[in-house]
Order: sequence, then structure tokens, then C-alpha cells
Amino acid sequence: MIVRSWKWILIACAPIAIAGNLLHLGAVPVFLLSALAIIPLAALIGESTGHLAEHLGPSSGALINATFGNLAEMIIAVFAVRAGLLDVVKASLTGSILGNLLFVGGLSMLVGGWKRDSQKFHQLSVEASAGQMVVAVAALLLPALFFYSGGGETHLELMHEVSVGTAVVLLLTYACGLWFTFRTHKHLLRGESHAAGHGSEKPWPMRRAVLTLVATSIVMAIVAEGLVGVVEEVGLAWGLNEVFLGVVVLAMIGNAAENSAAVGFAHRNRMDLALNIVTQASVQIALFVTPVLVLLSFPLGHPLDLVFSTFEIMSVVLAVTIVAYLVLNGETNWFEGVQLLALYTLIAVAIYFLP
Repeated sequence: MIVRSWKWILIACAPIAIAGNLLHLGAVPVFLLSALAIIPLAALIGESTGHLAEHLGPSSGALINATFGNLAEMIIAVFAVRAGLLDVVKASLTGSILGNLLFVGGLSMLVGGWKRDSQKFHQLSVEASAGQMVVAVAALLLPALFFYSGGGETHLELMHEVSVGTAVVLLLTYACGLWFTFRTHKHLLRGESHAAGHGSEKPWPMRRAVLTLVATSIVMAIVAEGLVGVVEEVGLAWGLNEVFLGVVVLAMIGNAAENSAAVGFAHRNRMDLALNIVTQASVQIALFVTPVLVLLSFPLGHPLDLVFSTFEIMSVVLAVTIVAYLVLNGETNWFEGVQLLALYTLIAVAIYFLP
């Protein structure tokens, strides 16, 4: 987690970013200040959600933690959908999955395994998440297959119906995954929940946790609106295409707080928690955030479909396949982390040079 003094310094960027946006100080300064402010705000959302979860009991608390685990990414994506930046939104969704699995997973394995022969973890929990990711990738493939090879190009009006149907199935799958984790198999997965990161720290009072979550979410929404409002200008100023902005820049900003937590757990030889953060965050993006955004996009006036580019789909397929293969033996080492980081870098370089 972010060092406390630095956290408050970065939070101070939020009012400056909001004022800069209102005073039209320029796209690049507003973007940079907003990005810096979102990192500690996302950390506070995660922290307050974790403390709230401890007051609600294991099952309800874990459900709250899982549901709000990617609130920062969802807030950013909602404003991007409202602004009509649908390509950026889809790129940020695939970028979050790639960033969690390859960058954060790879960095966790590298940092945690650097001075150790290997790190072992609870296989059932990680395998369940990996299985959900495989199903999610298959589901996300189908709308693209329908579009590119099933006649969708000549029946564009059907794409949104296919996307909505897929979104509903993904949400049902996500609900079944929560039931598996927190009800039917919780005795086998005890202690592996996402909420398990506070250790012996005394939980906040319920009132403080709720007020912090609400207040931080409101500030996050205001900052995210300013960030999204200048993202196109920043892309032009820096010569970055929309896919790179979504896959690398926005995805990294939204995931920064959670990323630091996973790497920190791996460094303390708690690879169970690190991999659970990595896999569960990816599952939430694929099975919860993505379908919710599809359903919300209609009242926002810019219907979002699930036709991802071929390169994005193949990148996610590679990432999920490789990570699922690496966790089969129940242990990791630092060289596996290097391999995941290398793959993430190769994908980022290729996306940077996309026309």
C-alpha cells in the first residue's frame, strides 16, 4: 500500500486537478494531476471497502469487497462511455486484464521469488479464478467471432443484442463464482478472500468506513470526469493511439493501488493473497465490470458492444492461457515473473505502434 505521507500528498492533487479543469489550465497538466490523484483515491476506496467488509461478516463482507474491488476502473469507464470514447473503454478493459495477469502477476512473482527458490500457494482458489477467466475469454470471443465471421458485419443492428445477451450470461457466471467462493466452498478457501489484507489492524468504525467510501467515490467521480475529458487531447499531444491509452495508461492508473498491494503481499511471501488479488481483479473486470458497462451504456446514450479488436482478443487469450498454465503446479519462481513481464512489454510495444 502507498506510504501514508505520500498518500496524502497525492490526494492533494485532486482539488488542484479539479480547479485546473475548471480554469482550463491545459489538457496535459489536468491529465497528470488527475492520474496522480486517482492512485491514492483508489487505495482509499479499497481500504474503506476492506474495513466495511470486516463489520459485515465473512460472506457479506467478501461479497462487498469483490463487488467494489474495481470501483475506480468502473467510475473512469462510465465517464468514458458517457463521453462516447467506446474504443478507449474497451481498450481499458482488456488493458486491466492484461495488466493484472501479466504486469502485476509477473512483478509479484519476480519480487516475491527473487531471494527464494519458489513460492507455494493454495491451488484450488487460484484454479477456480483461472477457470472463470477461461470462460470469460471464450464468452468475449463469441461476439467478435459473430461480427468477423458469422455475418455480423452485414447485420450491425444485431451486435448490441448479442453483446447484451453475453453480458447477462457473464453476470450470472460471476454470481455463481461468488456463490462457489463464499458459500459452497468457503471452508476450502477460508482466509483466501480479497479482504484478507488488513492483518491485525483494528477495523475502522462502520460510520467512518461508509463515509470514507461515499466521499472518496464522489471525489473519484469528479476527478475521473476531468481525466476522461482531456484524454483525447493528451493522446494527440503525446502521439498515442486510443488503444495504447486504454490498454496501458488508463488501465495502469485505475489499477495502481491494487497492484501495489499484490506486490507487497508477494514480497512478504504471501503469494496466496498476491495471486488472489491478481486473478480476482481480472475476473471482476471480465465477468462484472464489462457486462455492467454494456448494460449501463444504453441509458448513457452510447451503446457499448463487445466487439474487441483481433489483437486485443489474442493478447488476452495468450495472457490467460500462460497464467493458467503457470499456476497448475501450485508454485511460482522469479523467472516465471520475468517471462510474464516480457510478454506484457511485447504487447505494449506492439500496441504503441498500432496505426
